Amino acid sequence: MNRYFVPFAQLRQQPTVVVDSVGNGATLTLAHWRGALTPPALRDDTSAGSALRALHHPETPGLEAAAVTANHFDVDGFVGVWSLLHPELALRHEALLRLVATLGDFRELDFAHPLASPALQVVCWLNGEEKTRFYEPFGAPARRRREDEASAEKFTWFLPRLAEILENPEAGRAVWQPEYERVQAAAARLQQPPTHRRNYPKIGLTVMQTPTPVPYYALFGPTAGFDTVLSLYEGQRYELEYKYTTWIDLESRPTRPRLPLAPLVARLNALETSGRAWAADGITDTGPLLRLTGQKLTKAQRYADPDGRPIYASSISPEIFEGEVVAFFQAGYAGIQPKKYWTWAEVKAAGM
Repeated sequence: MNRYFVPFAQLRQQPTVVVDSVGNGATLTLAHWRGALTPPALRDDTSAGSALRALHHPETPGLEAAAVTANHFDVDGFVGVWSLLHPELALRHEALLRLVATLGDFRELDFAHPLASPALQVVCWLNGEEKTRFYEPFGAPARRRREDEASAEKFTWFLPRLAEILENPEAGRAVWQPEYERVQAAAARLQQPPTHRRNYPKIGLTVMQTPTPVPYYALFGPTAGFDTVLSLYEGQRYELEYKYTTWIDLESRPTRPRLPLAPLVARLNALETSGRAWAADGITDTGPLLRLTGQKLTKAQRYADPDGRPIYASSISPEIFEGEVVAFFQAGYAGIQPKKYWTWAEVKAAGM
């Protein structure tokens, strides 16, 4: 079958498979979004993973549709759409594509994996071309454009070009090398003193104590299995973040519901004497951040790497700050068992 991409606005104009999105009228949904109607046999951690599973099950009802769409452009969704349009190549590179999608969405990567380097190269190539030729992730509103409309231009440009990079990464070296080297250097630094990592598996928290902020691919790279990351930087600068793994329906393991961070914010503000105030995003944000306020960050800035945004000094010592965070989650998760497929109603009820 010769499948083709259509902009999301054309979803109902022909039978269409929807990837990494939801939309009324889809013949088949392949998305890890919470509550998406992805067939149980095709559920996966990433939407691209569901698309790849679908290629192994061509008899899946709805997969006979020739049109494929998504309502936004990101690494995971793009890989899923591309895979449906290029099934033979996708299955040949399935292991690599799965790593690419996971790195793109969750920022997780086992740097010891034999395909880690090519996966990082592909993602850095996608990032580099996207920012140079179009706009950064979550940047459409600042340009007074709707993402579901503007992103179609990205798909049109990238879809015929990914195959060459998968087959010959050297073809994109000039684009992927700067970010690739920056991430690799940061990941190496995080493996050495004075960096320390502490895990709290009973509350799904990992703490990274390191001198300076680093790119997400390095920071979150080794955090698979943990859904909340506390970063402690020199100069008493801190950020706490819920990973995207608790915004979607994760297939591979159970998770805990996000807890509203308002009580923790109130406690930290009672301790803070720097003149700044702590604040946090709501639990339905894709990646809620808790940080000291200053310059208001846009969604694009919050999604961008920590080493590219200001992180302010707190009056609270790192030991006390970590203790407050750990105590908050220990109390909040008491009596709550991890599970798969939380509904948003259940998530909100768990935090009441």
